[in-house]
Amino acid sequence: MARTFAASFVLTESANSGANQLAELQSQVVGRERETELIIASLRSGTHLLLEGPPGTGKSTLLRAAANASALDFHFVEGNAELTPARLIGHFDPSQVLASGYTPDVWVDGPLLAALRGGGLLYLEEINRIPEETLNVLVTVMSEGELTVPRLGHIAAAPNFRLVAAMNPFDAVGTARISGALYDRVCRLGIDYQDERDEAAIVSSQVPGFESDYVAKIVEVVRATRSHPEVRIGSSVRGALDLLRLSTDLAELRGTSSDNYAVGLDAAQAALSGRMRLHDAASTKPESIVAELWRRVMGRPPTHDDADDGADEPEGKA
Repeated sequence: MARTFAASFVLTESANSGANQLAELQSQVVGRERETELIIASLRSGTHLLLEGPPGTGKSTLLRAAANASALDFHFVEGNAELTPARLIGHFDPSQVLASGYTPDVWVDGPLLAALRGGGLLYLEEINRIPEETLNVLVTVMSEGELTVPRLGHIAAAPNFRLVAAMNPFDAVGTARISGALYDRVCRLGIDYQDERDEAAIVSSQVPGFESDYVAKIVEVVRATRSHPEVRIGSSVRGALDLLRLSTDLAELRGTSSDNYAVGLDAAQAALSGRMRLHDAASTKPESIVAELWRRVMGRPPTHDDADDGADEPEGKA
């Protein structure tokens, strides 16, 4: 128990530093008030944290901003089936071992030991894709606050060491269930998609130049992919960002406005169809679903006569 208190002291020694950290973090993200409060509280209290939610909900963005607000070194690890314990912990340099033997000065820290020694934040993305033997190393570190490495010795966690992991829902392809032993050693924060207003604010800030009403419709199309009956996993807000970026250059090539109906539809099919995962029993293609949703939100496509008199043409960019 003493180790936990020591680890949390540096982050909590100032009475108002938590409020400052929270204000800085919230200035870097759109919305997410509840999530930012819980993340800062977790970092300050010394608990380890698991962020669980679908792709594109800003888990990595939140953690990078939180590490910056808390002045913690950030060590990023992409979770996959190739992440062995040696890649996570580190290794002895083979060429120098031949010359000097197994001495500490020829050891190369992996991200886990770098975070342990330096008191940094170790962020493990997609932890439910990591092999069980590697997860067992993490369980040991979270339980004991230390690690023993053969030929290197005992490494104790420095103050402020934090482990934060993220995972997509279990039913995503290539994922496995996380053991109860790991869940028992972390606090879990579920992160879902932001509301429509926040998603529109994100899109407008990252792809400026479009009318707010048009951005709102684009976000509506993207959000509709998540609730379509034949879609298992819909597009994140990244689909809206790519859609508008693609529209801008596609319109330039065609010599028309970037919110032209046909330009937007073609951009939507390219930007969204690959981000959608259909149910196995789906009877249509992603492109057809995108076209259906586009017509639902944007209305019927303009006819040749409409194009001549401009009656149904959408307004141009601001």
